[in-house]
Amino acid sequence: MSRLYGDAPGGARSVSEKDGGPPLSYTVEASDGPVRLQYFSPPEHLRPYFGSFYLFSETLDSYSDVTRADVPQLRLMLNGGGTYHFHDETSAVTPEICLLGPTLGATNFRLDGPAHVAGISLLPAGWLSLHGGDASMQADRLSTMSGAKIRIFEDLLRQLREMDDAPAMAALCWSVLTDLVSLLPDSTWRLLEAVDGWLMGEGSPRIEALAQKTGLSPRQLARLTNRHYGCPPKLLARKYRALRCSARIALDGHSWQELCEDGRFYDQSHFIREIKHFIGLTPHQLQTEPTAVAQLTLLRRSLGGDVATLNRLS
Repeated sequence: MSRLYGDAPGGARSVSEKDGGPPLSYTVEASDGPVRLQYFSPPEHLRPYFGSFYLFSETLDSYSDVTRADVPQLRLMLNGGGTYHFHDETSAVTPEICLLGPTLGATNFRLDGPAHVAGISLLPAGWLSLHGGDASMQADRLSTMSGAKIRIFEDLLRQLREMDDAPAMAALCWSVLTDLVSLLPDSTWRLLEAVDGWLMGEGSPRIEALAQKTGLSPRQLARLTNRHYGCPPKLLARKYRALRCSARIALDGHSWQELCEDGRFYDQSHFIREIKHFIGLTPHQLQTEPTAVAQLTLLRRSLGGDVATLNRLS
């Protein structure tokens, strides 16, 4: 058995399942303040639905930061509250049980005092299970649960507030979500697999390649990726291209100048604009002075080989 310490940015501490610890838990203490973020990978039967469970905490009188464009999130405010500021200049106060749709640009947030948040990142199948509607209609927007689900998550929130053991909190959430996931048609699974593979298989995904892979027309693809991923293929490809490049800059130490010269971007100005739009920081900032949340969020990529690449980026 082996344990690895300090081998990820920000002094990350990882514990693998083989060590007898929680499944791939990552704890990071940010260097610029009392900010902490832990990640837990889902059990195998939930991996097609969810990217990770995480616990975020900060103990400042107020805290502001930026999060990159992302998949939908279910967030439970264990303590504290704040406001989201989306890239389209709209703002929203977070509810205690917050369902955040897919974000198509970097999102700024402000917390009004110490906060403790439990969250789950939702892959398309998870979104279909918990929300069920067209993801593009909720892009860059907040909502809350409705019907019977709100009572389930109100009870979950109450239980989590009484707990302080992170692995047990993750296990409780996975248990609740196990009863909520939906069985999807084989055709939907095939589509999601094709789109995921397309996003991760090319440095700059081409819509023609996805159309050829699925046998669907561009119009059909736009309708389906809007529903399941929150935007049409071209914007989706831009989003994941930026996510991959940001990880290579911040975690792998690649030169951003070299990345923008590999044929995926028109020029350096285009590269900078894309990274700034989707990540909220310039490539230079990512390389030299990433914010606490920007750095810690990228650590989802470290969730291990048993979680698909798209899940680790999401």
